[in-house]
Amino acid sequence: MTLWARRVEAGLAPEVWELVKAEDAELFPYDCQGTRMHANRLHAAGLLTDDEHAEVASRLTAIAEEGTALISESDEDVHSAIERLLGPVGRKIHAGRSRNDQVVTAFRLWTLDACAEARAGIEALAGVVLDRAEEGAAMLMPGYTHLQRAQPVTLGHHLLAWIEMLDRDRDRFALAAAHAEPSPLGAGALAGSTLPLSKVRNSLDAVADRDFALDYLYACAALFVHLSRIGEELALWATAEFGYLRLPESAATGSSMMPQKLNPDVAELARGKAGTAIGRLTGLLATVKGLPLSYNSDLGEDKPAAFAARRDVRRVLAALTVLVRDAEFVEERLQWAAADPSLLATDAAEALVADGVPFRDAYEQVAEAVRAGEFEPSTSVAESVAARLGDVSAAVVAARLRFGG
Repeated sequence: MTLWARRVEAGLAPEVWELVKAEDAELFPYDCQGTRMHANRLHAAGLLTDDEHAEVASRLTAIAEEGTALISESDEDVHSAIERLLGPVGRKIHAGRSRNDQVVTAFRLWTLDACAEARAGIEALAGVVLDRAEEGAAMLMPGYTHLQRAQPVTLGHHLLAWIEMLDRDRDRFALAAAHAEPSPLGAGALAGSTLPLSKVRNSLDAVADRDFALDYLYACAALFVHLSRIGEELALWATAEFGYLRLPESAATGSSMMPQKLNPDVAELARGKAGTAIGRLTGLLATVKGLPLSYNSDLGEDKPAAFAARRDVRRVLAALTVLVRDAEFVEERLQWAAADPSLLATDAAEALVADGVPFRDAYEQVAEAVRAGEFEPSTSVAESVAARLGDVSAAVVAARLRFGG
């Protein structure tokens, strides 16, 4: 039976029930948690006796342990399922509460967990990137602009650029979690309650706000943009044309037809899911932008997008962690590519500047030498890179400290 069955006694058509029935089982443990919080408020206000409060607490523990297997086909959502499972005392639990503030409470609790999970996954990936950066601290390779070789760097320095992106991603999930923290309990359906329960700052906004969900989806989209860039580089480096790394069999697939193939599916899926992540954010932005205050059923579109985003974040971070951990960087190929003397042209121009030559004059002198095939750098690649980048190993140590390693 639905929570509003007495108002629509004839029952819904099956087609309508199929549309309105929520697919929100993922919220089950969080709604148990939110219901426990609300029971504490009712007890403090004298609206649940000590025995009733203890019974609710005990039943919620048992319900949470058994989980979503308890949900029935006749339950409209997890909220009605939990109220049913509480038994007779469940008829008192909804006092001063609406599903409007109830669902957003559970969703905020879910978001806090999802953000913590994403941060842990980012930190795990960052840990293996830092391991590889430490191994490659002195391993020369070309740096690129416009996908053209530009100046020599080290593999360690390049991988530390990934760390900077991941660090910002971690911060975005922390911000999304902070915005999910405030409890909307007390808002009721939209205008609070006459019962002696704690109030929220603004009840209309409390039930209508989904900014925290947008923050979460933005953090997911930004993360996937970065994972896509990382995936693109891994896929390129694994080609015969680059040859900078060999794919590990632990994180590559084969072809159903071509026996020789080893494919960078993990990198490609990380790249491909970025578009989906951006679409989820755009979709919820479009949903929210036209809604009048306060609650509207359109807001139910928030959870499918967030649930799917969480699954993708978890799976892609875990798989990329394996790929980066087990990939084999081909040092001789990297060094060969970095050995092109023309990559030191900028360094040569700056050496002239250090001797007092105006930069534009220095630039033109070196450009003419490169064009005539007469450019010969005065310093080695390793010396030049060390002068520009400093101690890459020390930078790795500093990055580990930022990530708590």
